[in-house]
Amino acid sequence: MEQNPNHIPKVWSPPTALGGKFGGINRPTAGARQEQALPRGDKPLQLYSMETPNGVKVAILLEELRALGVEGAAYDAHRIDIMRGEQFGSGFVEINPNSKIPALVDQSEAQPVPVFESGAILLYLAEKFGHFVPAGAQRAQCLSWLFWQMGSAPYLGGGFGHFHVYAPERIPYAIDRFTMETKRQLSVLDQQLQKHEYICGGDYTIADMAIWPWYGCVALGRVYNAAEFLDAQAYPHLLRWAHQIDARAAVRLGSALFK
Repeated sequence: MEQNPNHIPKVWSPPTALGGKFGGINRPTAGARQEQALPRGDKPLQLYSMETPNGVKVAILLEELRALGVEGAAYDAHRIDIMRGEQFGSGFVEINPNSKIPALVDQSEAQPVPVFESGAILLYLAEKFGHFVPAGAQRAQCLSWLFWQMGSAPYLGGGFGHFHVYAPERIPYAIDRFTMETKRQLSVLDQQLQKHEYICGGDYTIADMAIWPWYGCVALGRVYNAAEFLDAQAYPHLLRWAHQIDARAAVRLGSALFK
């Protein structure tokens, strides 16, 4: 029988021990792992999240809406500890079958509306309250950059961040591969922000709120402690924007909400 030189089977089966920081959490199947009811408050919006780059985006938007005095945007925040597997509790899985934070339940409607995926929640709330998403051609730009973040961040988080920080062994090929792509993305943003004050132009939008917790905080050295490794100083326009967003009171409140 021909032997596979890389010891990779024709049909994959999960290893007994994956290793790494998330090795004890990851499984190849979806669904609830334990019965666990979700807490519910009495505010119109119920946010379930944690202090991760994805997790703080919606909190930032809700704090921005609160700063504007938007009626109906009051919310209760409930911490979902993903390191303890609370995202696999039955109550959370009921509102987000994908078991990822953040998730939201809008209790202000006749029937509660669950929304999951950070980009979807940002867009839902921005449209519901009529703030931070522009109209016309600018709307197309805003959505383009919002979805750019959704498609790009897995390379930063699941790629660069995982192999640079969390993997049980240092694999030069993986680190080089994802560092190259991360720096290309930082360059994309730096070039865009050279031409515009904010991501989409002259207005602060949900695109900024989605991108800043990942790329802004990477540039500021708050995510993966990688600012020096990535030579963040080579992206001055990105850094200017990162500091500008960081100075907003609502951004600071939303970022610290679950800490």
